Amino acid sequence: MLFKKRNKLPEILPDHIAIIMDGNGRWAKKRGLPRTAGHSAGAKTFQNIARYCNKIGIKYLTVYAFSTENWKRPKDEVDAIMKLLHDYLVDSVNFKDENIKVKFLGDLTRLSDELNVLIADAENNSKDATGLNLNIALNYGGRDEIVNAVKKLAASGADLTALTEQELSDNLYTSGMPDPDLIIRPSGEYRLSNYLIWQSAYAEYWFTDTLWPDFSEKDINEAVISFASRDRRYGGTK
Repeated sequence: MLFKKRNKLPEILPDHIAIIMDGNGRWAKKRGLPRTAGHSAGAKTFQNIARYCNKIGIKYLTVYAFSTENWKRPKDEVDAIMKLLHDYLVDSVNFKDENIKVKFLGDLTRLSDELNVLIADAENNSKDATGLNLNIALNYGGRDEIVNAVKKLAASGADLTALTEQELSDNLYTSGMPDPDLIIRPSGEYRLSNYLIWQSAYAEYWFTDTLWPDFSEKDINEAVISFASRDRRYGGTK
């Protein structure tokens, strides 16, 4: 048995968990609040879950913060999300003792110069951390990531007719990281939404109706317990 009681964490934990942080707007609507209130609540949940994953020994956590498609949302909502990101980055200096290494994944060129400076500072200030590797996918799209990787290889003079899976992986935003073992999507949706579509080839999935602002340590526990019970064969047999 991997674990004795349902309320205890299993011995086998996923090395890499990826989360699609979904349901902020619906959470706010249910309470008669503006969508921005949902994003504020979701930001607090993100920090709580990152700390908990670090506490229980998860090595990598990748969260979907803002997609390449999210620019289509109303300007006031986009501005509010960017303000939350700004505040998190300014405050990140206070998290240095938590031993979490932060990295941003995505095309950051569309962000303001101020945000890019803060992002660089956050990554540099946490580069020596040995705990959780926290990846924040920002202006990220899975298809866009693959196209960017191919363009990068072409610009380097690589022979694309001889391209290998490993070479492509080495030029993705997640280069040097293990692929996600477990992808979690709250809010009752059952799709990837252009998230880590290359890296998720053999990931396990766990879905819940819980909206992201209500997502808790209990949900992480249930997800990793479910993960531990699965038989991962990677296309082979046992």
